[in-house]
Formats: sequence, structure tokens, C-alpha cells
Amino acid sequence: MIKDVQNQKDLRNIPIQKVGVKDVEIPLIIERKPENSTNIPLESVYAKVKMSVSLPSHFRGTHMSRFLEILNKYKKESLLSTDIEQVLFDMKNRLDAQNAYVKFDFKYFINKKAPISNLESLMCYDCAFEGEVDENCNYKFYLIANVPMTTLCPCSKEISKYGAHNQRALLKIKVSYDNDKHIWLEDLIKMAESCASCEIYPLLKREDEKYVTECAYENPKFVEDVIRDVVLKLNENEVINFYEVEMQAFESIHNHNAWAYQKCYKK
Repeated sequence: MIKDVQNQKDLRNIPIQKVGVKDVEIPLIIERKPENSTNIPLESVYAKVKMSVSLPSHFRGTHMSRFLEILNKYKKESLLSTDIEQVLFDMKNRLDAQNAYVKFDFKYFINKKAPISNLESLMCYDCAFEGEVDENCNYKFYLIANVPMTTLCPCSKEISKYGAHNQRALLKIKVSYDNDKHIWLEDLIKMAESCASCEIYPLLKREDEKYVTECAYENPKFVEDVIRDVVLKLNENEVINFYEVEMQAFESIHNHNAWAYQKCYKK
């Protein structure tokens, strides 16, 4: 019989909050927002997975192979984002843990039209599904989107004789809602982009570049402005019960970035 070292007793009396595997690469089937029908289209995306459980103080290690066994089981059944809850409970039960955690990071592409020429191209967003189960078997799901945008400095516009400096910025938005509710990534991204000085587009002709330059100039915003506008919209959304937003502007005239953060439990 092969000796099981992981099950050996540990005498240091230190429980570990999270232990597991990360950067596991798998295909993930996600649901896209339907455009012209009630049929929900499915799409396979490339995802990197992080999985962990809590480890009691008396165990020396966890069983790493079981994480992959659980993931492979659902991969064979065409893992859907809606299966995350069951994945977590399987992790909790098979690894005899109090808590379980999983995160799927993936690229999400949305067709986007240029503002004037209306030329279509694919815009890429870094997104994630995150889930956790606590010691009382309470399940929590989080939807995450990283949304690039343009901000133009109100101070620069006010004090400059010509023009104003602008920069590319990134808004990270993380929301949670009850299991019987749903929010589409498309809607979350669109809401975030509406709070920018101007949206970012993957393809621009000259007439489009003129539009976005002037749009940003007419809509100057600090990172504080963007965060507050996003928070107002999140507070109005009755489906969302938790949110976390982080805004970073990659400054074009400073050797540092501007940054703002807000978190709220609505219920």
C-alpha cells in the first residue's frame, strides 16, 4: 500500500485559510446575452482556474489531485458557469473542508461598432466568475469585469490654454446577487463604459477618432468622478446586493497612476 503523506498529522497547530491549485487551463461554456431571441446562445471560452479549500491544522496537506478530478468531471459534462455552485460543494465534501473557493478568469469578446463609421470589430474584456462556500454552506457568486476606458483630466482642461491631457484607464467591477437573479456581462460592461469620459473602441477611422477625442474633451472626469458615477448606478440596481469597484488611470503626464476604490454590502 502506498503511503499517504498528506494525511499525516501536523503538530504546528496552524490552519491554512486557502490551499489548492491555480492556472489550470480548461474550456468553459458560458451563456451570452441573447440579441434577437429568447434562445440563450452558448460559447466556449478559454479559462484559467484557481481552486482552493481551507485546511484544518491537524492535516499536513490537501489532496491536490482531487481538485483536477472534480474539474475534469464537469469538463466532460461541458462545464457551464451555472455549475460553479455544484463544483464548490463537491470540493468541500471530497476534501473534507469547511470552505471552498473557485475562480475562472477568461477573455470575453463583444462586437462593438465604431461611433461614426459604424464599422464592427471585436472588443476584448478580461472577465471572471468567482464563487465560494463557507462553513455554513452559504454559497456566494461574483461576476467580474475589467473595463478599459478613456478619462480626460478636468483640472488640465480648466487651466490649459490648449487642449487637456487624457489617458487610458481601467475600471474593475465585481458584483454579487441572489441565486434566482441574473446579470449579463454585456449589461455590466455597458454600464461601466457609460461612466467614462469616453468609451474605448478597437477600430477607429478618422471620423471616429475625431468623435472620441471631442467626446472625452466635453466630458472630463477624475477617477473619483468615474467611481461615484458607477456607484450611483450600482446603488440603483435592485438585483445587486454587493459591489466592489476599483478605478485606475494610467497617467500620461505623471510618473504614477491615479486610483480610487469603493466597496458596499447593500443587504
